[in-house]
Amino acid sequence: MTKWLDHIEEVIVAVVLAVMSIIAFTNVLTRNFLDLSLAFTEEVTVNLFVFLTFVGASIGVRKHAHLGFSLLFDISPKSIKKSIIVFLAVIAIVFFVTVGYYGYDTALYQMDINNKTPALGWPQWIYTMALPIGAGLCLLRTIQVSIKQWKELVNGEQEVDE
Repeated sequence: MTKWLDHIEEVIVAVVLAVMSIIAFTNVLTRNFLDLSLAFTEEVTVNLFVFLTFVGASIGVRKHAHLGFSLLFDISPKSIKKSIIVFLAVIAIVFFVTVGYYGYDTALYQMDINNKTPALGWPQWIYTMALPIGAGLCLLRTIQVSIKQWKELVNGEQEVDE
């Protein structure tokens, strides 16, 4: 199940980064050669960057690439390590559920008031949906990694991280 999600996340990151690069590069070219600035490029790239950040964070959680301080975990006995895994998982789950909830709530509000983006006039909720979608991916990955760490600890494997 997770292999196809791994692939989807990586494709999303690659496509979004390529689109952002093309848009920004096109804006630079039009400014320098045509003396014409494309106003919509900032709107699109900033909002795509938010989506890219969340999907990238999800990949980071999956690959254990997030910043961490593992000294206390490494020197702790097995029983304390279990508590640390559960504690950190609960904190991360609460955080991502909160971000997802308020992101979704904000998107619904933007739909209700028919909020449009300034440059393109697109519905703002389209961009705002990056918050609950990204938070959902991070939530799923946090649960997966926490379960994997727990199983590895219980089974007595040396490394909890990959």
